[in-house]
Amino acid sequence: MAQSGIRGKAGPEEAATAAPGGRGPSGGGRGARRQRGRGRRVLRWAVIVLALAILGSAGAGYLYYQHLNGNITKGSRISGDDSKVRRAQPDAAGRTPLNILLIGSDSRNSAENVKLGGSKDNRGNPPLGDVQMLIHLSADRKSAAMVSIPRDTRVAIPKCVDPGTKRVYPPTEDIINTTLARGGAGCTLATWEKLTGVYIDHWMTIDFAGVVRMADAVGGVEVCVNQNVWDHSTPAQRGGSGLKLKAGHRKVKGVQALQWLRTRHAWGSDVMRARAQHMYLNSMIRTLKGQNVFTDSGRLMDLAEAATKSLTVSQEIGTVKKLYDLGTQLKAVPANRITSVTMPNVEDPLNSEHVVPQQAESEKLWAMLRDDVALDRNGKPSKPKSPPAKDPSLQPSQLGVVVANGTGSATQAAVPGRAAAIDTVLAQAGYTRATKDTSAALSEDETVVRYPSADLEGDAQGVAKALGVPLGQVERSTDVSGVTVVVGADWRTGTAYPKKSAPKAGDIPEGSDAINGSDTSACMDVYKPYQW
Repeated sequence: MAQSGIRGKAGPEEAATAAPGGRGPSGGGRGARRQRGRGRRVLRWAVIVLALAILGSAGAGYLYYQHLNGNITKGSRISGDDSKVRRAQPDAAGRTPLNILLIGSDSRNSAENVKLGGSKDNRGNPPLGDVQMLIHLSADRKSAAMVSIPRDTRVAIPKCVDPGTKRVYPPTEDIINTTLARGGAGCTLATWEKLTGVYIDHWMTIDFAGVVRMADAVGGVEVCVNQNVWDHSTPAQRGGSGLKLKAGHRKVKGVQALQWLRTRHAWGSDVMRARAQHMYLNSMIRTLKGQNVFTDSGRLMDLAEAATKSLTVSQEIGTVKKLYDLGTQLKAVPANRITSVTMPNVEDPLNSEHVVPQQAESEKLWAMLRDDVALDRNGKPSKPKSPPAKDPSLQPSQLGVVVANGTGSATQAAVPGRAAAIDTVLAQAGYTRATKDTSAALSEDETVVRYPSADLEGDAQGVAKALGVPLGQVERSTDVSGVTVVVGADWRTGTAYPKKSAPKAGDIPEGSDAINGSDTSACMDVYKPYQW
């Protein structure tokens, strides 16, 4: 099952168990930092989706409802610098997409987590967010995308503040799984927004204990292997999940489900482990949709208990009712309208053990999410509602405009002189009071025109029209004192704003390793040393 455009990286638990100087089956070495992940590297975000589905099907009396509410742990939505991303434009019916960031934490903050996660020496260490996935629900709630970013992706991390200790973490560049230790899930959310330009409404996290709790609560999920598989220690590679299955379609639950989700050696790489996890999640969703697993009230209560005890969520969705509403929306999406993908990536030129986004293909993916374009071809695309045009309050020659250089990104340095070049274009269009911002270069994926107050909206739109920038990229912001143009990474050369072809439904970027939720034929190939 060769995949193009995605590099597989060995998981921390495999690196920790490899012979000194050894390499995993995909040839990837591991750094000491990620050896902390030894033990239970599983599909924590799949468990969160299951928890939402359970809550979306549960009914309870008031006292039990309050009890479940008390189970839920909450935290701040964002704890990093504002990324200034824009919410998506409403569709013709006034509806907007919903984005939820799911994070799997390797926290060892309890004896239970230490037992499940490995070394007791790591108890109390700051957690890493080793599994990170965005669930995107379309504005019409008829399609969904599940987008993963590899944990070893080097990104620009904004300044973050720990909500509890108030410790300030300065901006830096590091791999994305470290963000959870730099201000909690709110810092991870801020980093995702900075990287993708996608506004994220909520986050959810789950730790080792929560994964096991939910794995025990689910009744069983069908998986498939093309050959007999046994993920065990070999002379070349120590460790393994212990998964042992005969070829064909098999139902796994409990410990065996956990083994399936942890397996990497038998699949040959981290990329293939992600594929196996996507298959498991899709199968689990189909199972919940196809069967009434909630007719047993006792089991239903057990499932609701497990779900609410397993989750930590951003505070604005920290009640059973709000989680119920989310679960209802998730359950309404047909299986053939759910698409799981991984961010296209390439080897980090600064560190072969890390990756960075494949610039063109990953930006195409983020644009599809920002514009609410379905990743599948099984429905009609929703059309964004264009913002109404406003009349300017001033003549171009009277309007002060600031032009800033935002052409830098996680993988490219800012292009010198871009603010001056676009300032000249504006002057030629009659905006003679336009000036370039001489402060440090910014980082903006997409060129944007910002304005501080409603009376300047028409003026900002006039500036956008003069530059050929779409009106959808004009936004109000309290961070500017006047009309401000930020030249983004999408306009690194030339004086004419580059024309973009709108992405089409189902036009998934290369290297995304996409899987449709209705695919029941998907089956994992087993790496030769682990066949029996």
